[in-house]
Amino acid sequence: MKLKFLGAAREVTGSKTLLTMDSGKRILLDCGMFQGKGLETDNLNRDLGIDSSQIDHIILTHAHIDHSGLIPYVYRLGFRGSVICTNATRDLCSIMLADTAYIQEHDTKTYNKRRAKKGLPLLTPLFTQEDAKECMAHFIGVPYEMKFRIDNNIKVKFTGTGHMLGSGVANLIVTENGQTFHLAYTGDIGRPANRILAPPKVFPQADILITESTYGDRLHKDLVSADEELLKTVNFTCVEKGGKLIIPSFSVGRTQEIVYSLNNFFNQGKLPRVEIFVDSPLAVNATTIFRMHPECFNKEILDGMEKDADPFGFNRLTYITRHEDSKKLNDYKDPCIIISASGMMEAGRIKHHLANNISDSRNTILVVGYCSPQTLGARIARGDKEVSIFGTVYKVNADVRQIDSFSGHGDYKEMIHFLSCQDKNAIKKIFLVHGEYETQQNYSSRLLESGFKNIEIPSMRQEYVI
Repeated sequence: MKLKFLGAAREVTGSKTLLTMDSGKRILLDCGMFQGKGLETDNLNRDLGIDSSQIDHIILTHAHIDHSGLIPYVYRLGFRGSVICTNATRDLCSIMLADTAYIQEHDTKTYNKRRAKKGLPLLTPLFTQEDAKECMAHFIGVPYEMKFRIDNNIKVKFTGTGHMLGSGVANLIVTENGQTFHLAYTGDIGRPANRILAPPKVFPQADILITESTYGDRLHKDLVSADEELLKTVNFTCVEKGGKLIIPSFSVGRTQEIVYSLNNFFNQGKLPRVEIFVDSPLAVNATTIFRMHPECFNKEILDGMEKDADPFGFNRLTYITRHEDSKKLNDYKDPCIIISASGMMEAGRIKHHLANNISDSRNTILVVGYCSPQTLGARIARGDKEVSIFGTVYKVNADVRQIDSFSGHGDYKEMIHFLSCQDKNAIKKIFLVHGEYETQQNYSSRLLESGFKNIEIPSMRQEYVI
């Protein structure tokens, strides 16, 4: 049996790990898109490192695009196997992959106009909205904690990680050559305290463990501190300065958390009288799917829903889907809060809101999640005085603030606590993925100090016999 790391190897995007059985069967653990790597991104996504038609199954830990985004692409190239995931992940993928396909088509059309003027050959999108729609027929939704039989020799069970709606550890039980072994792939690990989701669950003992390391060198503040900081930023921007609070946010997960916090402030009478706009069609649809899956919620929000049936809606909150309504926000003069995608500020409507608001000192840009080092979000977060948006250079006069406790990723203490449900001596090998290399080295040292051993940090396309 072999493991080959085709993405998220010493970096945080493009999650893909290939498990090849001695029988020749191939299972891809996640099928994620590379993001935020500038001109490299397209080539990295097109060069999969495997013939798509040879993939028998994809096991998907959650719906974030850096874990699921190339499923329509492998489908376009001949994949016809099953995509096995939780029910909520399947539902989210139905909207997220279609949205990504729309962006692919739109961006390619824009690039081709420029290329045509220069006499350059035209490009094709990675995949189309039709590909995204058709590949959904291959998804199989599985309830948490249920063993799903892939074939006579392979079973999988998902256990919750609390990272996003539907996220789960993929626990594989594999029998081959008369031996049975257990492989656990955590995907991304959430935090023990989450505004919406149930905390990560204990998962079965693994012989081989593949686990993320995004915040392997960082500690988060608690959620109470994050909520306090959010409310302070709202008051500072909208009341004291009379400006706009711009919150770049991932449409799925982060946006719902922020809306839930604002909803609580509203119910408590703490929220100033300002309008709040969620400007993202994907976020609107994702919020509908959140409402469909209360089995993923924690006890606090379930108890609260007995008094407030909709924790994602309240007076003064407006969800925007139409492009023309989004453009009207450019002329909105009163203080307000605008939550828009994408979280790394690389695409989507947020770039227009930044272009229109980043040079006004009355405004604030609030960064509430991880931004890959090469992204626009990272440049703004680290304090660059000027940034290029749509080819135009803008001065950064707006205040820039960060609250990393909204992150859906656990910090190193939280991740180690999560992994401590395992018998450390029974794990034969641990592979660290989904992290910057320096961070992974620091995290590896902390794992060793905690009693874990046999830790590897695979490089891109590295293969191991297990």
